Amino acid sequence: MTDPLVDGIRAGSRADIARAITLVESTRPDHRERARALLRELAAYTGSAVRVGISGVPGAGKSTFINALGLRLIEAGHKVAVVAVDPSSRRTGGSILGDRTRMGELGSHDGAFVRPSPSGRHLGGVARATRESMLVLEAAGFDVVIVETVGVGQNEIAVSEMVDTFLLLTLARAGDQLQGIKRGILELADVIAVNKADGDGENPAKAAAKDLMAAMRLMMPGADVRRPPVLTCSAQTGAGLDDVWAAVLEHRAHLEEEGSLESRRAQQQQDWMWALVDATLTDAVRSSEAVAGERARLEQAVRAGETSAVDAAARILELFRGAEP
Repeated sequence: MTDPLVDGIRAGSRADIARAITLVESTRPDHRERARALLRELAAYTGSAVRVGISGVPGAGKSTFINALGLRLIEAGHKVAVVAVDPSSRRTGGSILGDRTRMGELGSHDGAFVRPSPSGRHLGGVARATRESMLVLEAAGFDVVIVETVGVGQNEIAVSEMVDTFLLLTLARAGDQLQGIKRGILELADVIAVNKADGDGENPAKAAAKDLMAAMRLMMPGADVRRPPVLTCSAQTGAGLDDVWAAVLEHRAHLEEEGSLESRRAQQQQDWMWALVDATLTDAVRSSEAVAGERARLEQAVRAGETSAVDAAARILELFRGAEP
């Protein structure tokens, strides 16, 4: 039986797209089952979009950059979707969702769809439902799907496992920018852009770009090695944005030419499978009645230093396994 949301999504109904994403974000068992069925029906309409992950150092202007780039892409005839992963509170689960204000112009455009996605407890600030939201948006006809992540760090590998091109946005005048960017994030980057290259910041941005290019040559030696291009741009003036997008498309073309785009996405599917298994098992342990009976006591014992985290974890798993049929 066809889910009634399918026709609405295919027709580009914003209300149905929003309902579908809310569904895939839900953790209720009945919602998860319906979401799986919905994604099976939508699968035939996915796979052709350009998938871009964007991360960057704090203050690099990621949301402003995406707003400016997205508007330019729409002017060029694209439909742009953005999944902006926001940091959720560890205490309340609440999310800041500030990207709505910084992407106000893009979010209100008919050719765009901006969806904040609370990160919850998941690795690297990437919500479990981010991948599924991307598929819904692709099925709705968005041919450019951007995932914006929180901050920079080695945990951003989670984003690289769901996109074709990983764009690192950085800036000059942030102290020693090479010290501020971890090696791991540089190794993940397919394109690097130094933002805020305008006014008094233009020359420092160019200097930062040169430093980053030198760093990439040291990290990736060899004449035949493909290094990520390092560009400068300004989200405020629009300077360099077309060059950054051209670099994204060049990287995708490179993947297609060497036949690795398909294999890259296949590996991502495998990684996604295990990520879902890990998340489902974690949820099952946390919701287990057998675990619930001792959870509070074990947590208090760990906080008080009466029990080690290792021993408490072993006890939780012991309780969970004992409850399995």
